Amino acid sequence: MEAGAQVSQLEQALLQQAETLARELLQNAESARTRMLAESAEKLKLAGEHEVLAAKVEAERLVRRQGQAAETRLAAELDRLRWALTESTLSEVKSAFRKLAHDEARYLGVLEAWLAAAAQALPPGDLVAEVRPDDEKRLAPAWSELAARAAPGRTVTLASLGHPSEGGIRVRMADNRARLDQTFEARHARLADELARVAMERLFASAPDLGTLVHG
Repeated sequence: MEAGAQVSQLEQALLQQAETLARELLQNAESARTRMLAESAEKLKLAGEHEVLAAKVEAERLVRRQGQAAETRLAAELDRLRWALTESTLSEVKSAFRKLAHDEARYLGVLEAWLAAAAQALPPGDLVAEVRPDDEKRLAPAWSELAARAAPGRTVTLASLGHPSEGGIRVRMADNRARLDQTFEARHARLADELARVAMERLFASAPDLGTLVHG
């Protein structure tokens, strides 16, 4: 009976050890499962964040590209409008110049006013007033009186321009130190530059912010 009791005790001890080992194995397996699930979830999260980041970068790149294309189109349209406005205005100005040249009373008054302005702007000294040949013929008979009114106290010689012109007057110092060009062609050129500047300022002032198109 004593041997049987010892065997029974040994079996009981082995069974307890087996149960303990089984519980440890189960606990380790559960811990491993939990750890593996957490690692998998973290990997999925990182993968998802990477996909979201990649999509965001691609979207921003697409928006920039579309914004740059829109800016290019807008700049081209503004440039086209600037030239159209400038050319239209200059065409009207040229037509007005020609009408003025055919209205003798007004035209002679304008020439006298431009001569007076030149006499005030240019340094002291004798002057030469150059006009187109047709205007020289019209002005010659009364030139002394006109010059006296426009440039009192100064000697102003009437001469013909050395190049074709639609009208106006160019006044220079007799020694060529300085001159003021008020021919239609010179005024037209100055006006073209000014119109281009003003047209661009007005167009850009009314246009949307180009930076918004690219970065907004």
